[in-house]
Amino acid sequence: MNWSELPDLTAVALLACAFASVSRRNPTPVSGIWLTGWLMIVVHFAAFLFLGIPGIWGTLAAIIGLSGLVWAGLLFMWASVPYRVQKSSRWMLAALMGSNTLYIILLNTNAGSTWALNISAFLLGACPLVIALAVVTKFTHSLRWIMVSNYLGLSIFALVVQQRPGGTDLALNALLFIIYFNCCVHFFFGYRHGTAGSFITIAGFLTWAAVFVMSPIMSTFFSGIHIESEVWNLPKYVVAVGMILLLLEEQIEMNRHLALHDYLTGLPNRRLFQDRLASALERARRSQNQTALLVVDLNHFKEVNDTQGHHIGDLLLQQVATRFSGRVRRSDTVARTGGDEFSIILEEPISRQQAEAVGNALLQLLIEPIKLGGENTARISASVGVAIFPEDAYDPESLFIAADQRMYSSKRDPQNPAKGELPVAPIGSTLSEIRSLPDPAMPVVD
Repeated sequence: MNWSELPDLTAVALLACAFASVSRRNPTPVSGIWLTGWLMIVVHFAAFLFLGIPGIWGTLAAIIGLSGLVWAGLLFMWASVPYRVQKSSRWMLAALMGSNTLYIILLNTNAGSTWALNISAFLLGACPLVIALAVVTKFTHSLRWIMVSNYLGLSIFALVVQQRPGGTDLALNALLFIIYFNCCVHFFFGYRHGTAGSFITIAGFLTWAAVFVMSPIMSTFFSGIHIESEVWNLPKYVVAVGMILLLLEEQIEMNRHLALHDYLTGLPNRRLFQDRLASALERARRSQNQTALLVVDLNHFKEVNDTQGHHIGDLLLQQVATRFSGRVRRSDTVARTGGDEFSIILEEPISRQQAEAVGNALLQLLIEPIKLGGENTARISASVGVAIFPEDAYDPESLFIAADQRMYSSKRDPQNPAKGELPVAPIGSTLSEIRSLPDPAMPVVD
């Protein structure tokens, strides 16, 4: 047995465990694929422990070890593909895994004749090219054609050198170089946000690919210089550390996002909304313009939760959030500031008439039944209150109170908010005083 691989196997296994722990706490669409790739690297080192065994078992260990290294690279590359959900992307992954594995088997068994090895080398470039051409009218991407071009170059190189003395080793190193160079290119396209994790991972893959070029050069031209295998394996650890950093950076970014956004709808929460409202009023003061605040409250939303379940209620809130966000300008802000309450900032230029028109338009969006998946539909109505800076209030809290008061007045008498049956709290009232006013029954639309 090749015990020299044991330290690397132990180190990679520990890194895989650390990676699994981090990805379990922060599951992302790619973390599971990355983890599978690192398990393939563990298989690679475990199989190489038996590389020195003569006969079929040593050959089998070489095939399994190299296949694990190849499959890991292909999974890393596929995980960073922005069009991974495309069906052709899965076909491409399957074709690459099949053709690469077949080539490795033929290289290591020497069972294939010259024509079989040539056909296998031809398939390395032909398979991805055929798939790319087959779907080119439906989908295409520059990254895919870069990968296809690299594999075409690999196929030509393998056909040229594989029958020469020492050519199989050159072809194998070229295959591994192309795989991990493609990883570097794909990660560069997918993670160009300049963080430490992205830089370390991209540099690690580039160095990992360079190993398969430098190793044959060193053995051919500088055979007197001995470099320990741990040095050649160092890029693997760099990539592992970089990927763990990427997961941690994404977790930090997600936590920052959740601190300022509603988890259910993705809209700004009350904290971010108050900050944006204060900023909007400050801009309005400087430019001596108006800013409108709308408060929209869904009528009898609790009955939807009670009769159809909280899951339907959540879907309803998400649909309402989508409709409201699509109605206002990109410069405006839609936020979820309560359980069934939404608030909207309409920045300059805006007048009271325009703000009221937007409020009515938002209510009109709720007239049609809302589809909630499957056969579930819901009908809901809402009440809106409008307050204008600086006519109604000069600070964010007072403006919010004014809008909230008018919303509750509208809820009492949707036809004429000024003539609600119950007394209306004065503008100077607190939010708790306004919300404590009775909410008379209003006919529910379904």
